[in-house]
Amino acid sequence: MKYPTVALVGRPNVGKSTLFNKLIGTKISIIEDYPGVTRDRIYGEVKYRDYHFSLIDTGGIDVSHELFQNEIKVQVEIAIEESDVVVFVVDGKEGLTANDKEVSSMLFRSGKRVIVAINKVDSKQSNHHLYDFYELGFSEYIPISAEHNNGIYELLDAIVRDFPTDEKQEEDTRIKFSVIGRPNVGKSSLINALLNEERVIVSDVAGTTRDSIDSVFKYHNEEFVIIDTAGMRKKGKVFESVEKYSLLRSLKAIDRSDICLLVINAEEGVIEQDKHIAGYALEKGKGLILVVNKWDTVENPNIKDYTTMLRNEFQFLRYAPIVFLSALTKKRIHTLMPEVLKVAENIQREVKTSVLNDVINDSYALNLPPSYKGKRLKIYFVHQAGIKPPKFVFQVNHKGLVHFSYERYLENKIRENFDFTGTPIVLQFKNKGDDA
Repeated sequence: MKYPTVALVGRPNVGKSTLFNKLIGTKISIIEDYPGVTRDRIYGEVKYRDYHFSLIDTGGIDVSHELFQNEIKVQVEIAIEESDVVVFVVDGKEGLTANDKEVSSMLFRSGKRVIVAINKVDSKQSNHHLYDFYELGFSEYIPISAEHNNGIYELLDAIVRDFPTDEKQEEDTRIKFSVIGRPNVGKSSLINALLNEERVIVSDVAGTTRDSIDSVFKYHNEEFVIIDTAGMRKKGKVFESVEKYSLLRSLKAIDRSDICLLVINAEEGVIEQDKHIAGYALEKGKGLILVVNKWDTVENPNIKDYTTMLRNEFQFLRYAPIVFLSALTKKRIHTLMPEVLKVAENIQREVKTSVLNDVINDSYALNLPPSYKGKRLKIYFVHQAGIKPPKFVFQVNHKGLVHFSYERYLENKIRENFDFTGTPIVLQFKNKGDDA
C-alpha cells in the first residue's frame, strides 16, 4: 500500500528532528542487538486516527562537501521530489531570516502544498515574531512547540486533511518485491534481466535511474509487482553529493514491499549500509533474499566460502536465502524467482494451532527455561495471530521471565519444524488473562 509522503524542511536548529520524533512517537523500534544495524531516523511511518503517511526528516540527510546554502537547497529539493505535502519548520523565537525566505521561494516554485509550522512558540517572546512569517505568503500557518507537545494535533489534522483514510486505500493483493541496495550494485540491471526488456535506464554512473518505477510481470501464471528503488528524477551533482538519499529511497520501497531483494556487489562485498538497509527490512517484518550480483566478475568464485562470509556479516539474517547471479550476463538468473516464490509462500504461512502447541510443548519439555528467583517461565498456550510476517502469541505465567536466549531457542524450534525460510517471525508473550 502506498501511503502519502510528508517532508519536514527548514534551516538547521529550528527543531525538525524534535518534531520528527514527536510525530513518529514510538512507532520506530530500531533493532539494536545486532552488530552493524545502526540507528537512522531520516524516515518513518506515522499513524494518526484513520490515516497513515510516510515522514521524511530532510535534516537527517547528509550532504558532503557542500556550503551551508547548498545544503539547505539539496534538502529542499529532496523534499520537493519525494513528498505530497511539505511541512516548512521555522523558529518562532528567532523570527524570520534570510534563509527562511530562500527556502520559501524554492517551495513556492514547486507547487507543492506547504504548511508552515512555527516552532518553539512556548512563550510570549516567541509570539512577538508569529506574524512576521505571514510575509512568506503561504496560506497555512500553525504555531507549535515540538518540545512541549503544543499544537501537534492541529498540525496533524492539517497534514492529513486531503489524504485518503486507510479504508479508502486500495488493497493490492499481488506480491510486491523491491530491489534494494546501495547505488551501483546493479539493481536496475537485475530488474531488466527479470523483465527481459530495457524498461529501466541502466548506466555505470551511480544515481542515474530516473524515477522509482513499479513493473508488473507474470511468472508461473502469477502476477508480481517489482519496485525499483534507485529512482532519481533529478540529474547532476546535487543528488550525487547526498550520501543517504539512496538509503531513503530504499526505506520508502521497503515499506511498500512484501519481499525485499537486497543486492550486494560481489566485487565489493558487504559494507555497513548493506546491513543498515537489511536491518530496516527486518524491523518492518519483510521477507528478505540476499542477491549477490556481478558474480561473473569474481576471480576463483567459491559459493561456499562467500556464503560463510555473508552469514558472518548478516548474523541476524540466518533465515534469508542467498542467490548468486550476474544480472548483466543473465548467468544463474533462473535461480532467483523460485526463491521469491518460496518466500512469498512462507511470509503467508499459517500453522495449525494444535500442531504448533505440540511443537512448543515438546521444545519446552526438552529444554526447560532457567528459573529466576525461584520462578520459572510456564507456557500455557500458543497461537498464530498474523502473517506477513508470521506472528505467534504465547500465553505465559509471567512475560518478564522470558529471557532473550530462550526466546531465540523457541524461534529456532519453530523454524526447525515449519518452513519460514526468507521471513522474520515475531514472538509475542502475554500474561495469561491479558487480551491476546
